[in-house]
Amino acid sequence: MKTDVIIIGAGLTGLTTAFWLKHKGLKVTVVEERGETGGQIKTFTEKGFTFESGPNTGVVSEPEVAELMAELEKTSNGKCKLETAPDASKRRLIWKGNRFHELPSGLISAITTPLFKFSDKLRILGEPWRKKGTDPNESIASLATRRLGKSFVDYAVDPFLSGVYAGNPHTLVTRFALPKLYNLEQNYGSFIRGSIAKAKLPKSDRDRLATKKVFSAIGGLSRITEAETEYIGQENIILNAKDVVVTPLASRWQVSYTDKNGDKVSLEASKVVTTCGAYALPNMLPFIAKERMQKLSSLVYAPVVEIALGVKDALGGDYKAFGGLVPTVERRKVLGILYPSACFTGRAPEGGALFTYFIGGVKNAELVQKSDEELTELAVKEFHEMLKFPISSKPDIVKIFRHEHAIPQYELSSGERFAEVERLQKDYPGLIIAGNLRDGIGMAHRIKQATVIANSL
Repeated sequence: MKTDVIIIGAGLTGLTTAFWLKHKGLKVTVVEERGETGGQIKTFTEKGFTFESGPNTGVVSEPEVAELMAELEKTSNGKCKLETAPDASKRRLIWKGNRFHELPSGLISAITTPLFKFSDKLRILGEPWRKKGTDPNESIASLATRRLGKSFVDYAVDPFLSGVYAGNPHTLVTRFALPKLYNLEQNYGSFIRGSIAKAKLPKSDRDRLATKKVFSAIGGLSRITEAETEYIGQENIILNAKDVVVTPLASRWQVSYTDKNGDKVSLEASKVVTTCGAYALPNMLPFIAKERMQKLSSLVYAPVVEIALGVKDALGGDYKAFGGLVPTVERRKVLGILYPSACFTGRAPEGGALFTYFIGGVKNAELVQKSDEELTELAVKEFHEMLKFPISSKPDIVKIFRHEHAIPQYELSSGERFAEVERLQKDYPGLIIAGNLRDGIGMAHRIKQATVIANSL
């Protein structure tokens, strides 16, 4: 079986790459180990609630997101349509003491907030004149402490990174994990001066597509991968492909796998794109020397448990926010709680609310091993203590999803990994190593990477 491009992995990166390649008229074949497409993205509907088992939201931080969603709306005849969160859900909450506090969004709230020390609030005034860092491998915690103060690290940076990476600010390296923040200091000498200068830069019509709004699709994120799957065509997607192995030939590539009947099957193409996790690459790319592969496969992933908890009667509670994050110093067992029903339509019955808990991460990996009963008990406890529902109120649904390799950690080894990917692609023309092991971890990063790859082939 011969094709133009073989893509390994039918998650968002793989499907988006295949979508744009087919759009260009190329013959593409997607090979997927699981029995369905979508990867980590999966939307469920039960008892009037619509909830996700993987990512809950993305951010329209790149124009490629808006362009993909516009095209998917056309190709799906409106079945896949972009939905952005309303302004009311922009509030970000941070837990301190015994309740959530709103993260400051302006000068007055920044001065009056109890989240940060007064000395650090004053310290902000001097941020534009501090010397920029000289260590290219400085951690986010070190950079933020140096420029903003420790209380900002504890009650803003740390919970933010728990929400994005489920990671540790002391091990995440700024130029890899938050390159835009790193470049603000390096290029402008200051976060504040850099933000002001960038806001004044002229923007093209395409630049303005990146609205920075939180997004999903009407009906849930699965609408995106379902629309991509439909456009690509089931005849071009191979599911239940086990033991996938890539082999370089004279001028082409061979991808072999075991199908659902136990038979060995081989495909050939001039290009192969891998979009799977770094942990899957050693067995998939056996022709790569062990010491070179180690630079890729040593990537650390944060394990995460996701719990969807819904109530049909929210008792009139004020849950109009994006969600609440929990600083490590507060020593609670949840990383954060999102409020999907405040962000998107149809996520809970009228008068009800849907919440999504995130538990575990790098700092509390042992919590992922707890039983479903223990996790349910934990979620209900925080339902009462953190969300302030009375003891008499009980959740109508509690759904638990476990992710052993949830989020890659862009730590010190990342520079070596990125460089090795470039070298391997140069040494083996036609091989493209993609996925969230490089180029960022968010949905916008995945869509942008896929678009760039498709445009290059």
